[in-house]
Amino acid sequence: MLTDLSAYLIGGRVVPEGQPGRYETDARTPAQGVQDGVDAERIGFRRVFLSERWNLKEAAVLLSAVAARTERIEVASGIITTAARHPLHMAGLAATLQATFGPRFVLGLGRGNPGWLAGAGLEMIGYAGLADYVDILRRLWRGERVAYSGPLGDFPHLQLEDVGAGAGQRLPAPPVWFGTLGQPRAARTAAACFDGVLLPPVFTPEATASIVARLHTECERIDRDPATLRICQSVITAPDLDEVETRALAHARAVTYLDAPGYGEMLVRLNGWDPAPLARLRDHELFADMPTTVSDLSFHRRELLGPASLVPDEWMEQSCALGPVSRCVQALRRFRAAGADEIVTYGSTPNQNAALADAWRQASVRVGT
Repeated sequence: MLTDLSAYLIGGRVVPEGQPGRYETDARTPAQGVQDGVDAERIGFRRVFLSERWNLKEAAVLLSAVAARTERIEVASGIITTAARHPLHMAGLAATLQATFGPRFVLGLGRGNPGWLAGAGLEMIGYAGLADYVDILRRLWRGERVAYSGPLGDFPHLQLEDVGAGAGQRLPAPPVWFGTLGQPRAARTAAACFDGVLLPPVFTPEATASIVARLHTECERIDRDPATLRICQSVITAPDLDEVETRALAHARAVTYLDAPGYGEMLVRLNGWDPAPLARLRDHELFADMPTTVSDLSFHRRELLGPASLVPDEWMEQSCALGPVSRCVQALRRFRAAGADEIVTYGSTPNQNAALADAWRQASVRVGT
């Protein structure tokens, strides 16, 4: 088993049923995502991540399906939006997964997108509320009765009656990770409250290094050993894939990040990129009458190849692992050298990364990691 290489399942939008397409990644279904998890265990990945979307990617359903068909691989939410679930519901989700499949679950949480939350009648949880949320979860997993009044609201009586010592052997609490860009307030919260951090794709190794340094500094500030905060960097991979599929996985996926208001600007700033291509991208004719604020809610990746032509190739070369397997391994090594404890392949399927995983394993043996 690989200890520092994991895989994302069905990143981005999915479709309900298989649709004919030229490429394996043109349109993925939830069922294919489950099979991808099975394949990931066979290949030897440490764990699989699945980011929840409020349509056909309910995290508990898909991660449970993967866990039911596998024996070893860890299953991680990467991420679930805290505002979308009452803390009792979230605690019960995690406890049920642990009770059913053993200690293989990692609960990845995030604050969510304020625009999407507002559309659903929800508000983003602030950092103080996020810290309280995680504390409530851990107290519930210990079998405590929780009475809370604070930024999250008023909860007079919260309890998971069947997980305490009185119910028999106590369930192991899952690690709780934070899906974040790792900026100052987020870094302080991560160091104080979380077991791990999941960084999104389309970062350069230099951006990763700066975030890792910030996270480690925050740990040291509160006398926490930085090694106890596991940092995982998501990286778009397209090993030995042709140019069209590579551009759909890398450039077109980057479009869905870059066109998001606020997010795109931050990504460009953190990576030290020229903002001019971002402005040209957002002026693309495809987005003129788009009914949503971000392209990811209106289009699938394969429909974004036009705007994707405006994403500079050098941006993708700097932030992704593309081309021959050997070059992909070198690209991923740069993120490990930048301080990431773990890499998660993103966009392409576990099967498409099988040769990469094998090469990664062999390279790790050579360097003694």
